[in-house]
Amino acid sequence: MGQDEVSPPEIGPEKVSCYCYILECSDGTFYTGWTTDPRRRLEMHNRGQGARYTRSRRPVKLVYVEPQENRVSALKRELAIKTMTRKQKQKMIDSNPGRSEDPSH
Repeated sequence: MGQDEVSPPEIGPEKVSCYCYILECSDGTFYTGWTTDPRRRLEMHNRGQGARYTRSRRPVKLVYVEPQENRVSALKRELAIKTMTRKQKQKMIDSNPGRSEDPSH
């Protein structure tokens, strides 16, 4: 992983089943999504099997991961993040480096 890339968290003993994530694409744009397995989803995006948006913007790197209790909360949070401006997303990424860490610690 690159210097600015975060390590996808492992699912810990707490009640976490989904994650919202932000990828930084090779052209500098952000892509936001949700998944049950950040590591697997990142690999899919980089193989061209993820979202259509990221297929032509590879490689992508994971820059933010946020645990969610369930699919509904993950979908709601994804929508909230997608409505943010780039500046707001960057501020969230920069000010919350711990959000990308293993949630079980």
